[in-house]
Amino acid sequence: MSSGNKPKTKITIKPFRHQVQMDPNYAENTWSLLRNAIHEIHKKNASGLSFEELYRNAYNMVLHKYGDRLYSGLRDVVHQHLREVADQVTSVHDDQFLDAINTAWSEHKVSMLMIRDILMYMDRVYVVHNSVASVYDLGLQLFSENIARNPKIKDRLLKLVLDSIKRERGGEVIPRSQLKSVTQMLVDLGISSRAVYEEDFEKPFLETSASFYRVESLQFIAENSCSDYMRKVEIRLKEEVERVQHYMDPATEPKIREVAERELISNHMKSLVEMEGSGEVSMLKDDKLDDLNRMFNLLGRVPKGHELMRNVMSALVKETGKAIVEAPENQSKDKSYVQTLLDLKDKYDKILNIAFVNEKQFQHCLNQAFEFFINLNQRSPEFISLFIDEKLRKGLKGATEEDIEKALDKVMTLFRFIQEKDVFEKYYQQHLAKRLLLNRSVSDDAERSMIQKLKTECGYQFTSKLEGMFTDMKLSADTMDNFKAYVQDLEPGSLGGVDLSVHVLTTGYWPTQPNAKSVLPQEVQRACEVFTKFYLNNHSGRRLAWQTNMGTAELRAQFGPKKHELTVSTYQMAILLLFNQTSSMSFKDMLEHTGVTVVDLKRNLATLTSAKYKLLLIKGAAAAAKKKKDDDEEKEDGEGAGAGAVEKAAPTPITEDSVFLFNDKFRSKLYRVKILQVVQKETEPEREGTQKKIDEDRKHMIEAAIVRVMKARKSMEHSALIAEVTKQLAGRFRPNPVMIKKRIESLIERDYLERSAQSQKTYNYLA
Repeated sequence: MSSGNKPKTKITIKPFRHQVQMDPNYAENTWSLLRNAIHEIHKKNASGLSFEELYRNAYNMVLHKYGDRLYSGLRDVVHQHLREVADQVTSVHDDQFLDAINTAWSEHKVSMLMIRDILMYMDRVYVVHNSVASVYDLGLQLFSENIARNPKIKDRLLKLVLDSIKRERGGEVIPRSQLKSVTQMLVDLGISSRAVYEEDFEKPFLETSASFYRVESLQFIAENSCSDYMRKVEIRLKEEVERVQHYMDPATEPKIREVAERELISNHMKSLVEMEGSGEVSMLKDDKLDDLNRMFNLLGRVPKGHELMRNVMSALVKETGKAIVEAPENQSKDKSYVQTLLDLKDKYDKILNIAFVNEKQFQHCLNQAFEFFINLNQRSPEFISLFIDEKLRKGLKGATEEDIEKALDKVMTLFRFIQEKDVFEKYYQQHLAKRLLLNRSVSDDAERSMIQKLKTECGYQFTSKLEGMFTDMKLSADTMDNFKAYVQDLEPGSLGGVDLSVHVLTTGYWPTQPNAKSVLPQEVQRACEVFTKFYLNNHSGRRLAWQTNMGTAELRAQFGPKKHELTVSTYQMAILLLFNQTSSMSFKDMLEHTGVTVVDLKRNLATLTSAKYKLLLIKGAAAAAKKKKDDDEEKEDGEGAGAGAVEKAAPTPITEDSVFLFNDKFRSKLYRVKILQVVQKETEPEREGTQKKIDEDRKHMIEAAIVRVMKARKSMEHSALIAEVTKQLAGRFRPNPVMIKKRIESLIERDYLERSAQSQKTYNYLA
């Protein structure tokens, strides 16, 4: 057998161990030494202890595997000590109870910090390996079990703390530092959680607070007005926040605030807002801005508080506005109607800015309310246009540019609420035409500023005609300069002594009337023919149609020995010049000689025979007036003077049988007399005619919108097409779905659209 097959022998060399025999009483002796030290610490005699020696002894016990004995011994010693402390605390009178608790807690913390220093090695090794509470945390647990949650102490402590808070709410001064120590103790006893604080203090505190404010709020609301109640609530909420800041955990603040807000505000907000004589309605009517702001802030703290306020405000504004737009006295007074609405808007804008800090939802609610009632009156667009007309004619004289802008901006706020903006456009076009042609506008800058505002609001298309009117006025001025040069080259007297001034208006820009015709006096007609020849020679292919209803004239008149210059309308000129050949003329003869319509003739004669001017007299009217005066004097003699005011004579009505006389006794202090036509509101037939034009324009706009949408989409379902067309036209007016449907049918008949073969409710665009 070879040597390579011999088994190998493994040799193990063990280290030499010196066997040390440990004293069998080592653990108990060492623990006894440490226990005595802990007792001395509890007795506040720690100054005589050697912390270095004590630390070494504790270190050796842990090192020699006696950590269990050390840890359990510590727990037993501290537990026993705290039971003795608990007995001392329970024996104290209520006046000293909180002090006793705080003293015990303060001394315990100091003791546990010293003990932790001695047993630091146990904290680092034994506690970590065995997953038990650290020395200091063990002390907290034991304090919680033996004192803080001791059945004899816990309820008593809570009662005293809550009683102190109740006394403070009643106005007493309490030792806040004591309560701060107690609440901080409960937080610390939670050991990285708020469980002890929440269960032993916070939860009962919130429950008692809710009960307190529930009772107090009922008493407050029964004894106080809404304003006074809200002031008290503000004070209470402020007090609760301060209370938390002084002696509670910061996390309690949102909870107590929620409780107080629920009991003081949320549960009573409907009663507060609707309180008779002092609620929100009363505040809004009386402009109580401070109270409204206070209500806004308080109700903003609770869910649906602002929503309730908005609903009340909206209902009041709608009710007030509806009363304005439906009031009989405002149906014919455009100035007072619009001014009243502007005053109402100013009132609520001030409330919105100051009390409601321009909050967007309140602003939206206010706008919706105004839009609701303004559109109840179909004449709102007309009245707003008339109001602007009055301001731009004379209402802004002497005003600065800033004042003008401010006034126009105010009117624009109402304009934005109008749904039928095309109706406004039609009336504004009529009123602007009169201002430009009669030179009654107070300022071209103000006119252009207003048009710019309308353009910004509604787009270029809305103001294109209005801007075209200004262009015509500028071109007309250049045309008249050229015409005057042309006349100078003609024979003298070619215009028959007439100084002619013409405005050439582009058809479509101006509200012209195709049937506005009249028979002009020969000398005026001759001058017009000269201008026509001049114009057509310079602009071939054009046609002129004279709008005599839109012109003015200046006449020199002789009234007995007196001479005057009269500024009149073209129709009035035609009427007055008839009296160069006769001193009297019947209504029917005037109708024949002037060619004016019956309505226009009556309207202009009403001005010429009015009490203010009396250029013409109605035959028989003077005698009737004298007879009535004699009868009144006779009646006063019979009944005694001072019986009452004499009734003012009504103007004599103009009929087709009336006969008119030239009044050569007319007198005036002024040499130049401006005869203003009697301003008459649009008659019902005229209003129907205007509405008919508007409806016709709407048909074209609806059809254009339909074609635009269908050209882009190619195919579209009926309801979707209605919705899209309505959306596109909302800036001009609110189209009726029935009207849109009729225009769709018309476009189908004219082969712009067709119904889909798959569905009758779907339309296809035909290119």
